[in-house]
Amino acid sequence: MKTTAVKAVSGLVFLFLLGSSFFVGAQSLKDFDGNEYQTAKYGMQEWTASNLNVSCFLNGDSIPQAKTNQQWAKAGSEGKPAWCYFNNDPENGKKYGKLYNWYAINDKRGLAPNGYLVPTNENWRILVKNLLGVDVAGIKLKSKTGWKSKNGTDNIKFAALPGGYRDEMGAFKELGTKGQWWSNSEPVEVKKSNLIYAFVLNDFNVQVTYIKMKKECGLSVRCIKGESKK
Repeated sequence: MKTTAVKAVSGLVFLFLLGSSFFVGAQSLKDFDGNEYQTAKYGMQEWTASNLNVSCFLNGDSIPQAKTNQQWAKAGSEGKPAWCYFNNDPENGKKYGKLYNWYAINDKRGLAPNGYLVPTNENWRILVKNLLGVDVAGIKLKSKTGWKSKNGTDNIKFAALPGGYRDEMGAFKELGTKGQWWSNSEPVEVKKSNLIYAFVLNDFNVQVTYIKMKKECGLSVRCIKGESKK
């Protein structure tokens, strides 16, 4: 009986240590504007635990804010970086961060804080795999509040919120029901297009989906720890 009990305890200790090595507590960092971010560390990855809210590139150059539909569409058609708050409301920025077009995230001046990157599609897929796949990862990444019907369990303190998005013509859509985050990966296609991978969580289910969005759209941005190869 004692041997069985010792084995059971040993097994629990092993599982605890395994879990402890896989999930590590939050750190913090600041962007160029002085905004502070906590991080969520899981496995070998460390992510910002809230959406990016910076208005400057790493060299201090300002990223243009595009308020009107015309300003937003013009920036996209000219391949220039732009950001906005959802509905141009700074209060939304406090909760959801800024929305950026792809030209902002891919600019050589750098958008992510020092030591961090805008994730690739592969980075997202590794995170989802570590959380046991697309069918269950969504609920673990969603915040416990803030979604209209299906909140999450926020297992790793990723705290994903439904910040909506802005389409290429400037219309704001799906606040409270959808969160969309850029991947810095262009699909490999026979014919060159202006589509980029995005990571998506919806209010109506707990799954993860990957879609292709036009570069001119405005999506949320999370960052992952790593050194740029540029």
